[in-house]
Amino acid sequence: MISDKHLFNKKELGKYRTTLRKNLTSAEASLWNLLKTRQISGHKFRRQHSIGNFIVDFCCPKQMLIIELDGNIHGEKQQILKDELRDNYLKDLGFTVLRFENKLVFQDPEFVINEIKKCLSKKQ
Repeated sequence: MISDKHLFNKKELGKYRTTLRKNLTSAEASLWNLLKTRQISGHKFRRQHSIGNFIVDFCCPKQMLIIELDGNIHGEKQQILKDELRDNYLKDLGFTVLRFENKLVFQDPEFVINEIKKCLSKKQ
């Protein structure tokens, strides 16, 4: 696990992280209910966690796993490029990034959880 305290939860992003936590999308709130309190194989997740200048939806720092939920905007060309740059930055730090469409959280939450569990089991 990376321990650079200047990389995680930068002070200048604190208010923005708080705002995001208070205004979760319905998909984020639904997934958070499945991730919080170590419900997935005992792993601790954080929501709206900042790494560098990016705020990720969910992060399991110990296992270096990031989960991102994508709405419609993530299908637009410009956003796809931004997501690729962001994902590459996070991967260069050693993180694995899982992306799921918002609708999948509602349509097949079991699939989402199983994919997260598979990823976590590979990292142990």
